[in-house]
Amino acid sequence: MKENILGIQVNTEGYAELLPRIFAFIDKKEKAMIVAINPEKVMKASRDQELHDLLNRAEFQIPDGVGIIIASKLQKGNIKQRVTGIDLMLRICEEAAKQQKNIFLYGAKPGVADIAKRELQLRYPNIQITGTLDGYEKDEQIIQQKINNANPDILFVAMGSPRQELWIEKNRDVIRPYVFQGVGGSFDVLAGNIERAPDFFRKVGLEWFYRLLKEPSRIKRQTELPKFLVKIIKK
Repeated sequence: MKENILGIQVNTEGYAELLPRIFAFIDKKEKAMIVAINPEKVMKASRDQELHDLLNRAEFQIPDGVGIIIASKLQKGNIKQRVTGIDLMLRICEEAAKQQKNIFLYGAKPGVADIAKRELQLRYPNIQITGTLDGYEKDEQIIQQKINNANPDILFVAMGSPRQELWIEKNRDVIRPYVFQGVGGSFDVLAGNIERAPDFFRKVGLEWFYRLLKEPSRIKRQTELPKFLVKIIKK
């Protein structure tokens, strides 16, 4: 099921309900894109019709942002659980290891995807990561060929948003994978280049505040949250 948050469709399910639905696309050999929805992205989509339409065309829109949970509560909706991009990625990797589905990591700076691959192999010994490629390769044919030669079922794209979503939509029908997820800085987190917020901050929905403390330059982006909540209250 999905709920409308200021014109953007958002899944109401949690991890346990989403995983079998995601893997069903692989079994049916059908394509599916997963996008993470947060207040900043919703606000950006309100000013960018192309992004708005792209987000709504995705098969899965996960509620990645405590502001989305608050908005759903204010409009008496059904989104109860935050589903973060990196945690969904890890759960997909865990399930892929069990089901022997192939994974490809594309994006980030040179070498980062390789380190992320090694970390995932340590966490999930049976995982099949059949290829990696950094985000600095510009030749689209080389990118498509390398991905297709690796024969993956799942592709994680780490380019930042909305660049990664635009790339996925442009290429999803000409490359092999069935499930596509834009994962932002997740490869860097796995590689140890970016520190995730401690469990306490994540559990109480203050991961954004921890990141702001670590990166004060994010303050301009964080001002979108009160604007978002004001729009929800007015609606």
